[in-house]
Amino acid sequence: MTDRPAAPGRSGYHHGDLRNALTRAATALAREGGPQAVVLRAAARATGVSPTAAYRHFRGQGDLLRAVKFEALARLADRMEAAGADHPGADGESVVARLRSAGRAYVRFALDEPGLFRAAFSHHPDPTASMGGARSEVPSAAEEFCPEAGAWDDRAFRLLSDVMDALLDAGLLAPERRPGAEVSAWAAVHGVAMLLLDGPLSHLSSAQAETAIVRTVDDMLRGILEAPSGETHGT
Repeated sequence: MTDRPAAPGRSGYHHGDLRNALTRAATALAREGGPQAVVLRAAARATGVSPTAAYRHFRGQGDLLRAVKFEALARLADRMEAAGADHPGADGESVVARLRSAGRAYVRFALDEPGLFRAAFSHHPDPTASMGGARSEVPSAAEEFCPEAGAWDDRAFRLLSDVMDALLDAGLLAPERRPGAEVSAWAAVHGVAMLLLDGPLSHLSSAQAETAIVRTVDDMLRGILEAPSGETHGT
């Protein structure tokens, strides 16, 4: 039996592509209203299919929210990669500029797309947990620093990890400071993003928020590049 639109013409999809169509509709819901707006029946209605058809592709709201979460994380990674694309070199100056641009882009994405950002980091049960599914792995350096990060497999996080490796290769990051460096960078940018989005810094003007973003990322860079002796590498 095939999935047939309940209201033809409302939101078309190619045969066999209903799951992706529902994910797109649910992502649009999250963009407008955050993770709490991701409701399977609403996504089905927006796609033009019956709830019964939708339940053949998603077991429930948690399953749909998981798909939206990955889509939101992918868009965050796209923003970060685009921001760093102007600094593709392997020399130290280029790598530092890439990390700086990616860090700022992370926070700006949160402010530009608050619904998607909240969905990206929303909590939901892992449907593979009861099915014996294998957990994803993150770079070993991060897992050594934070074992719970072992469940995290995300392109944005791996981008941070790759930049840390590039800093190490460029001689700007001491080998003993490499383990977990991406976790520290992630914590800094995510922290200021949450403070600006839902915390006590949410009242700041656009100019003040931008100042906070630039300052936080620059301070994060100085902390990561600090040599064991207390001296700092030039940025």
